[in-house]
Amino acid sequence: MNTVSLPVIIQGGMGAGVSSWSLANAVSRAGQLGVVSGTALDVILARRLQVGDPGGHMRRALSHFPIPGVAQRIIDRYFIDGGKGEDASFKSKPMPAQKPSRQLEELLVAANFVEVFLAKEGHDGLVGVNFLEKIQIPNLPSIFGSMLAGVSHILMGAGIPKAIPGILDRLAKGESVELRIDVAGSESGEEHFSEFDPQAFCDGEMPEIGRPDFLAIISSATLANMLQRKSSGKVNGFIIEGPTAGGHNAPPRGKMQLSVEGEPIYGNRDVCDLSAMRDLGVPFWLAGSYAEPERVREALEQGAAGVQVGTAFAYCKESGLSPELIEKTLIMSKAGKAEIFTDPVASPTGFPFKVLKMATTHSDQDVYENRSRICDLGYLRHAYKKENGKVGWRCPSEPIEDYLKKGGNIEDTVGRKCVCNSLMANIDLGQVQKDGTHELPMITSGDDVAGIARFLKPDADSYSAVDVIEYLLKE
Repeated sequence: MNTVSLPVIIQGGMGAGVSSWSLANAVSRAGQLGVVSGTALDVILARRLQVGDPGGHMRRALSHFPIPGVAQRIIDRYFIDGGKGEDASFKSKPMPAQKPSRQLEELLVAANFVEVFLAKEGHDGLVGVNFLEKIQIPNLPSIFGSMLAGVSHILMGAGIPKAIPGILDRLAKGESVELRIDVAGSESGEEHFSEFDPQAFCDGEMPEIGRPDFLAIISSATLANMLQRKSSGKVNGFIIEGPTAGGHNAPPRGKMQLSVEGEPIYGNRDVCDLSAMRDLGVPFWLAGSYAEPERVREALEQGAAGVQVGTAFAYCKESGLSPELIEKTLIMSKAGKAEIFTDPVASPTGFPFKVLKMATTHSDQDVYENRSRICDLGYLRHAYKKENGKVGWRCPSEPIEDYLKKGGNIEDTVGRKCVCNSLMANIDLGQVQKDGTHELPMITSGDDVAGIARFLKPDADSYSAVDVIEYLLKE
């Protein structure tokens, strides 16, 4: 690992922009592992610039970007002095593609550099970045951008990321990399890849960069064992997420069964075998309702290096979540009315997705039914093989007729929601569609949201990341 002393607390990589640079910076300053979300940072950077770059943070970080010309091109393309009008739409940016344009590559690399640079600014603590294996196309340039900024840890789950350790090895040496892309309808033995060449991106003058540690996010010792044996390079540690952890959950093992309320039912088969984890001899952290001091002690007693905590940090004042949504959620928690629904179908990824029940958000099915389907961000699209042999893209949340024209099944569209646009709305960067409609939030949280009001000090209406850490580590 990067340090002799492993962090006891890893701050989780919550929804896009929620695990912001400001949150990771605060956690790292407190001596723990602060983590930024690497999801959709290209659109987040573009939109932050379009709202006027409050505080000048984006431009300050871009001024340190080491590849000449890239930062200025991005600023020229997206920055609006004073910010766009409240009812004006955000300028679009290129959609993810198997062979991204130079414009998209620059935005992906620079956006990840910016987020990690700001998270690292002003201290020498550890900073990680969290990626989703399921969102395959942006991962190579995104990882490289974070490495340019000196990220210490790469965290990845929502899939089987066995190729990533070797990719980190190669990028640290300045070598080109490729990542296999899942393409529905491919013939046996047929493979598709995304590619990234760091030397070409840097015009042959690539700065020296280090290899970050890799932490795989898993739900079972079986998967951990396989990753340790079959990954393309070294796995430095594991984060074991239980079904109460926020965001995307691993599906229950065996046949999917739903409760009366329509949530996936998890059982004993879904409990990770910690004795098998200890036998692997690799550091591991436990996640999913561990935001209590006695649970931290319990994890350490079971051989874990510590715990990963997400939900408690998601609602602190350094979080990237909309201040209005934080306030509403804290009020709900204090009143005992903050509830989570584990939706088995909402996410286009096919993974169960934990959603906070809140009126006037897309967690309300009636509210969501009034939304016009559109797929204009495309992070959760699936690749498929077209009749002409080329790779096409479709999303179960896009307009149904478009999905069916692309060979998709009508059953796949039932209950699917546009997670991409909702996550942008969660951080006050929601799109204003052409018909004037403002995209609405859909907040993802762990089950622990019910009790987050416990972090509030008497007479306080907000709490900080340090408040959470001090609470977790108290004797």
